[in-house]
Amino acid sequence: MFSGCRTVLRAGRVFLLSCPLIPYSPVRIRSSLAFSTSSFHRFSSLFPHHTLSSGRLYPSLHSSSPLSPSPHHRLPLSYTRTPHLSLLPRSISSSVCSSGVMDLKEVLNVLEQLAPLSLAESWDNVGLLVEPSKPRPIKTILLTNDLTMPVMDEAEAMGCDLIISYHPPLFRPIKRLVQKNWKQRLAVRAVEGGMAVYSPHTSWDSVKGGVNDWLVGGMGSGNVCVLSQALSSAPQRHKLEFSVRNQELLNTIMAGLKETEASNLLQHTTVRSEPEGYHVSVTCAGSALTPCVQTLVGHAAVTQSLSITQLQQTPLLGCGQGRLCVLDEPVTVTVACQKMKAHLGLPHLRLALGHQRSTESSVSTVAVCAGSGASVLQGVKADLYITGEMSHHEVLDAVASGTSVILSDHSNSERGFLAVFKEKLTVRLPESVTVAISKSDRDPLEVV
Repeated sequence: MFSGCRTVLRAGRVFLLSCPLIPYSPVRIRSSLAFSTSSFHRFSSLFPHHTLSSGRLYPSLHSSSPLSPSPHHRLPLSYTRTPHLSLLPRSISSSVCSSGVMDLKEVLNVLEQLAPLSLAESWDNVGLLVEPSKPRPIKTILLTNDLTMPVMDEAEAMGCDLIISYHPPLFRPIKRLVQKNWKQRLAVRAVEGGMAVYSPHTSWDSVKGGVNDWLVGGMGSGNVCVLSQALSSAPQRHKLEFSVRNQELLNTIMAGLKETEASNLLQHTTVRSEPEGYHVSVTCAGSALTPCVQTLVGHAAVTQSLSITQLQQTPLLGCGQGRLCVLDEPVTVTVACQKMKAHLGLPHLRLALGHQRSTESSVSTVAVCAGSGASVLQGVKADLYITGEMSHHEVLDAVASGTSVILSDHSNSERGFLAVFKEKLTVRLPESVTVAISKSDRDPLEVV
């Protein structure tokens, strides 16, 4: 349940553990447990019913280990944003393996825990994009928002083993690797240098504590909900309901279901006695639907009463695209701009005032989407939109509805999260691994 920890907890320290409630479940639900010690105790004495193994102790860092979404639906599931918790000492959290060395597969497992790739949008190209043919220990990881030629120069100079590029440098299908295309040149250089390339993109946007939570955090504390809710991508389930006249027929039907090839995919069965017989409800995985229905329709009495319902996937709380925040303390448009400049580290932002709004108008609700957020923000009722870029006509639509808009340029709304992610990643890796943020990475647009 808890990843291993052999260390002695320091007296008077408060620790927060993040652990899976259902290990190895397709829908990984995590829980956080806070505790403090006033004297020295071994972890095993505090949790006598848990088996410890070699691994690592994770602090809760607003990250969740879930999950997998696929379709997204607007659902105002809310949570309260709190400040980032202090990190555990690296000496406590980095008992990764006895040798202190990690290979690519192990690092990828850590990245998956931080932001499961199943959270990414269906159109996105995320995950491991370049894999070296010869395995080697991962000693240096370079974080960048975009993998450009200057960033690749930097990676080669530092002997980088893994480049984590927020935006996928390879997005569309490639039919050849030639020097005419700059992205293909990057791929060739990565292969020649034995460097792996990984992109998380929209999985970082979606995960709780990810890019969008970081972005809305620049406006201060408040009640936050997800704009486009992520749902679990556990296998689709269906509920089959039917009625039978007597116990003998019920036994025959249930025996038939158990004999199908999909019998191991029957997840739940309930039988309720009724005056005219029995009402039966069977829940099965999507892949088991056809064999189950074929078995049931073989009985004429069942066919007449059979109904099939597709069950909705479980929402993943705090995960999804975009965020809407009701601020604890409303601010003016001017103050909102100042806050975002400081948060993003920018001297300038672009501002469009909503209809009949001024720079002194009050802002109590803020909707954000990192990058190009118009499709997520469209139709959302808020005093202020914050995103990287919107088209001219998309801005006009927002302004006409009375919503003011702040634009930072695309990657400026994302890049600051790299520092947050560096902390999250570093505490999960041994000291033998160096995690650096690119010094060459920058938005291609400047205000002159």
